[in-house]
Amino acid sequence: MKIIVPMAGKGKRMRPHTITTPKPLIKIAGKPIVQRLVEDIVNVTNEKIDEIAYVVGDFGGNVEKQLIDIAEKLGARATIYYQKEALGTAHAVLCAASSMDDNLVIAFADTLFKADFKMDVQKDGIIWTHKVDDPSAFGVVTKNESGIINGFVEKPQKFVSDEAIIGIYYFREGNKLRDELRFVVDNNIVKGGEYQLTDVLQNMMNKGTEFFTGAVKEWLDCGNKDATVYTNQRILEINNHEKKSADSIQTINSIIVDPCFIGENVVIRNSIIGPHVSIGSDTVIENSIITNSIIQSNSYVENANMDNSMVGNHVKYIGRVADVSIGDFTRLS
Repeated sequence: MKIIVPMAGKGKRMRPHTITTPKPLIKIAGKPIVQRLVEDIVNVTNEKIDEIAYVVGDFGGNVEKQLIDIAEKLGARATIYYQKEALGTAHAVLCAASSMDDNLVIAFADTLFKADFKMDVQKDGIIWTHKVDDPSAFGVVTKNESGIINGFVEKPQKFVSDEAIIGIYYFREGNKLRDELRFVVDNNIVKGGEYQLTDVLQNMMNKGTEFFTGAVKEWLDCGNKDATVYTNQRILEINNHEKKSADSIQTINSIIVDPCFIGENVVIRNSIIGPHVSIGSDTVIENSIITNSIIQSNSYVENANMDNSMVGNHVKYIGRVADVSIGDFTRLS
């Protein structure tokens, strides 16, 4: 099986954090979003993953090396494709056409999930969904009496379904997906100026492909700062099996209120940390109270009273009480 991860977007809603780091590589509880995504897909598919194909923008060699490392840790080879223009979801997936010769999962890298089902790879296709309170903000699926999807509705203004598409899809025959993607692009079938994956799915369904839903228990968004901080909170609560604190941390006259993630070589002095705090490696925190926040690597925080916040890499932040969102290489004192 293969996984294709379209992730070429600029992450504008997550700025300033995405100015220097692509959104899928922002760390949540010590791991990049995209790494958590593919690991969770592996757990649900219960299949050996042969290849992870990433569709990226101009992110540079260091980012590509990180993506290759993530794939190799899962025993898969990595392939890098490029999307030079933001022309829609169908176009993004089509950029990885050369990897569509087998059964595969498409997973857009701005969402995480928790599921308790195992995917049936004998089905034609599976679209992962989650029931939402306000379907008008999402693309949803409708189903017939047999549980087979019979329609796709984008942001319905009248209620037709509360099963929202979360952005993860399984296809038993990748070649059929590739053919329909090419048909939509070659024939310039656009909505809102973009090539839409839902048009591709509709075409496949019209030609006999049977799509089923895979309902996830929890859908965790990483679209903006507040959503990402909440996702960090839930990941810390859910993933009790993960090691939460490195052996190399130093705590001096401090209290850590779990659940928290504390990275390598972190120094915490005269502070209260937690609950729901993630701190990246080589960060120093002094004389502070920090709750429900993400602080990345190589940063220094002093005299802070911080909640619902994100602090980037290589930040110096001194003496403020705030709900903050601070990008990399920033100094505030």
